[in-house]
Amino acid sequence: MHKLVSRFSLSLTTPLLFLLLWSWIAGRVDNQVIMPSVDAVLDLLIQPHQDLISMGSLVSNVLVSLLRVLIGYILAAVIAIPLGIAMGYSSVAHTLFSDFLNMFRPIPPLAWVPLVMAWFGVASLADMFGVEDGQWFIYLSNFKYSMVFIIFIGAFFPILTSAIHGVKNVNRVFIDSARMLGAGERTIFFKVLLPAAMPAIVNGMRIGLGIAWMCLVSAEMLPGSLAGIGYLITHAYTVASTDIVIAGMVAIGLVGAIMDALFRYFEVKKFKWQRLNR
Repeated sequence: MHKLVSRFSLSLTTPLLFLLLWSWIAGRVDNQVIMPSVDAVLDLLIQPHQDLISMGSLVSNVLVSLLRVLIGYILAAVIAIPLGIAMGYSSVAHTLFSDFLNMFRPIPPLAWVPLVMAWFGVASLADMFGVEDGQWFIYLSNFKYSMVFIIFIGAFFPILTSAIHGVKNVNRVFIDSARMLGAGERTIFFKVLLPAAMPAIVNGMRIGLGIAWMCLVSAEMLPGSLAGIGYLITHAYTVASTDIVIAGMVAIGLVGAIMDALFRYFEVKKFKWQRLNR
């Protein structure tokens, strides 16, 4: 118990020092546009449901952003995981796709913006479902294809690379042992190979989610955006509301940290055997 309290106290040291430094700099600058005070930002964070510059609350914008991220991220995971497993397991699949995909991997997600805008324009899920008016149109039009694509690209390659790495680096002893005991290739694939590769795949999903969340703000700056935390930050900057900008950045950081913590908790609970195997 004492060790846990000591560790918790130590982890708070850096954030407290940062807040003290921020408060001191804000007092020296004495300009809310250049450096808003800690109190001003804290007021926004402890009242997340208040309307901000007539663009909705912090909570409503974060929820829209979170849904955008999840749509792009889930699409990336659904495609990248099976493809990565196939490329890691089959030399034919690896030869077929590796060089082609490696041409696209170094391209930053933002470099796709001009092409994505030419492809999709401001089309959204409202167009997909044929909704042209009403509350559902307002809701679905928040999810533009262009935004989802940028988030998808950001998450796709980390997940793909980790899946390939996870399958290729499965300990051969596990596979050879199963084969000696009479297991067929199908059993080895589903009962040995995939479970052994899962820690690497989950770690790739964790990294991919973090990158998808980072791509979000840039995606929400694209034409046609109507809501979202990135959209709120951009417009808060144009009206010199730096306190809202920083509050939005803090909200992004908190949500990202919570999602990362959930992945780490899952890894600890489900893959204890991996640490024992080291």
